[in-house]
Amino acid sequence: MKNKSLSVFSVIMAGGVGSRFWPKSREKNPKQLLPILGEQTMIQQTFERMRGIVPEKNNFIVTNKLQRAQIAKQLPMLSEENILVEPVGRNTAPCVALAALFIHRLDPEAVMVVVPADHIVQNVEEFTKVIEAAIEVAANSSSLVTIGIQPNRAETGYGYIQIDDSNEKKKNGNYTAYKVKAFAEKPNIETANRFLESGDFLWNSGMFVWRCDAILNEIKKSLPELYSHFEILKETIGTNLFETKLQDVYSKIKSISIDFGVMEKSDSVRVFRGNFGWNDVGSWDEVVRLSEKDENGNTIKGNVIPIDSKNSYFLSNGKLIATVGIDNLIVINTEDAILICKKDDSQNVKKIVDYLRYKQMNDYL
Repeated sequence: MKNKSLSVFSVIMAGGVGSRFWPKSREKNPKQLLPILGEQTMIQQTFERMRGIVPEKNNFIVTNKLQRAQIAKQLPMLSEENILVEPVGRNTAPCVALAALFIHRLDPEAVMVVVPADHIVQNVEEFTKVIEAAIEVAANSSSLVTIGIQPNRAETGYGYIQIDDSNEKKKNGNYTAYKVKAFAEKPNIETANRFLESGDFLWNSGMFVWRCDAILNEIKKSLPELYSHFEILKETIGTNLFETKLQDVYSKIKSISIDFGVMEKSDSVRVFRGNFGWNDVGSWDEVVRLSEKDENGNTIKGNVIPIDSKNSYFLSNGKLIATVGIDNLIVINTEDAILICKKDDSQNVKKIVDYLRYKQMNDYL
């Protein structure tokens, strides 16, 4: 990067439950704390990627009480003060605001790189180049920079960002920050095909880069009520009143995403194209898509006997899974539960978690 004195921090958002990954993902041990793909857990992989961009001491993680101890165990090099705990999840806007308060105290003009803890990046070198280009643009402007992923298929599981190729651009070497024309929610398949054919729509990755003072100013403009609560909270950081005030603030604020609450309302948004093997691994189907398969199209992890079975994904925690003549299924066997579902239908695993919650079957959550 050009400016060696630039102060850069990462904020890793790690408060999700990963309900579409039941029965492996649970409230106390959710998706980001599991080795979904590879030997490392997803949060360990994310931390390693960010450690190549940001000094180790400048990494912050925002999580919840249930996950804090496990995160500290998995990332022993991280200072306890850098793990910020929300009393209750209120979506990404409060998460960003909380991290911004702490970083603003260290350096108001610092650049924040905000990333989810549970995404896969296959080409880390290219990812690093894109993020560093975004950091330079954010550092020298009040732009809210996001990363859009170059789509390779019509995908209904992601939101989209439409770029404005005819308007103002900010070049940084081989990378271009485009002005954003529009944000689009998750489309149906017909709309997704139109987005793909148009060539000017990118997948919304949920990754952001901005100066700390810039995002706080945008929150003040677009979410004044949220901003006023956090301004009061800011005065208590480092005092005995902080935890009590944090509880109070989170009991009053609304749940809202940074995309809907700020990004879609701002005229300062820029987007870089990303093409670095990204996947948000939002369901078991994505794991199936990314996993190696044998000559029968099966992925086998653990103790499995798949007789005359094909095109399926098997994961066992030690108990034997034996199948005869099955096709196109996902079978997940854990200590206390078994999931069997058709491939391409695993988005609906969330309905099982909703049912368990409704029936108060908390031992399985």
